[in-house]
Amino acid sequence: PPSCWLFCSPLLPSPLTPALSPHRCHPPPSALSTPPSPGEGGEFRKQRPRGTQQGHHLQRNMAGAGGGNDIQWCFSQVKGAVDDDVAEADIISTVEFNHSGELLATGDKGGRVVIFQQEQENKIQSHSRGEYNVYSTFQSHEPEFDYLKSLEIEEKINKIRWLPQKNAAQFLLSTNDKTIKLWKISERDKRPEGYNLKEEDGRYRDPTTVTTLRVPVFRPMDLMVEASPRRIFANAHTYHINSISINSDYETYLSADDLRINLWHLEITDRSFNIVDIKPANMEELTEVITAAEFHPNSCNTFVYSSSKGTIRLCDMRASALCDRHSKLFEEPEDPSNRSFFSEIISSISDVKFSHSGRYMMTRDYLSVKIWDLNMENRPVETYQVHEYLRSKLCSLYENDCIFDKFECCWNGSDSVVMTGSYNNFFRMFDRNTKRDITLEASRENNKPRTVLKPRKVCASGKRKKDEISVDSLDFNKKILHTAWHPKENIIAVATTNNLYIFQDKV
Repeated sequence: PPSCWLFCSPLLPSPLTPALSPHRCHPPPSALSTPPSPGEGGEFRKQRPRGTQQGHHLQRNMAGAGGGNDIQWCFSQVKGAVDDDVAEADIISTVEFNHSGELLATGDKGGRVVIFQQEQENKIQSHSRGEYNVYSTFQSHEPEFDYLKSLEIEEKINKIRWLPQKNAAQFLLSTNDKTIKLWKISERDKRPEGYNLKEEDGRYRDPTTVTTLRVPVFRPMDLMVEASPRRIFANAHTYHINSISINSDYETYLSADDLRINLWHLEITDRSFNIVDIKPANMEELTEVITAAEFHPNSCNTFVYSSSKGTIRLCDMRASALCDRHSKLFEEPEDPSNRSFFSEIISSISDVKFSHSGRYMMTRDYLSVKIWDLNMENRPVETYQVHEYLRSKLCSLYENDCIFDKFECCWNGSDSVVMTGSYNNFFRMFDRNTKRDITLEASRENNKPRTVLKPRKVCASGKRKKDEISVDSLDFNKKILHTAWHPKENIIAVATTNNLYIFQDKV
């Protein structure tokens, strides 16, 4: 185990304190109170990303999970209510495939976890893949109230992470703002019958009436999927949890909030190890917060965390117990000519993901996706513009709080294509080999099975061509923040507000 295991202290159940900012885990409001005057400096730096032409969408097919083959994306399924009146509790807050891709889990703001299972009988057919149907639904978290601080603790599921399957049961971690839970998902298709001291309906019998002994037997029954909490990890985070990541040793995992990262053992709930703490002695000196963290897929001692200043720090737990001193710092210097009042906000990283190979990592800021080589810290090796046409709309996006939206990103199975979401229920794919990119839309208008998705294009200015959409007509209330890619096949899951869309390649 890493050296940090030598330094541990039991967790004291301290009163929960509020998060730095309930909605904006970004630089403190003081930094945003007044726009800088022309020529005025600032602490937060941002360089306009490079790599692709701004707002350039090639309407071609993308290479798939296998790499090399051009594919067309087709509608497969949509889950969720059709009503325009969306309940707050039904809004999807996280989406995650398990390691085989057979199960797909979603969490929502109501604290529920819904697991979909791919139909087995269709998986062997080459012309069609099995649909995903509801496998299990359970209430993972309940709303709580901190009476000392007069604060409500939301039941919203922030993250779900699957553990690799070791036996017949499945295990997953789910977390809200404060508490992480380890859930066991198991099947039961037999029930015991023939008790001696209990009736079949569960009532206990009078032992004096028992004259003969029976041997209980198992009888077949309808399949029942049970979800039971096996571990509850609580009282370790003062601020809101934004990330959990399972280590490649499959025994430990990390959890990150705005200012700290803790290391847990899956079997130990009453203590964790603080491995990163960026909280200053004087909170007025706070300049950045942690926005995301993830373990390396192969090296159990390595993890990264991103910040609201647009930097990514790679840490090695072998170096010291407290990883406040990073091993590598990934940061792209900013071009001063691109400096604006919004630079510090749009440079904040909302998601960081290692590639499956462990050679690269992907980061998502407000306007772009960047691919970093772990061997090169000074700049990303690839930069893809997601919606550069919104740069001229940053002022209105700031006023309606959309500029603080946290978009996630994901890799395909072979690390050759990356995907992330945008507004108007658009999502973007970028092929790293061919440098092609495409914009697709998750819409109920194309909800016939096997319907091929048509590429969409946004017109930033000038005369709008046929089939183009004006940037002024985009609906910023419709946004795709959460996406997931099947680890082995060309199947993607895209979460709109309260609907889960599943698309697959045209076979």
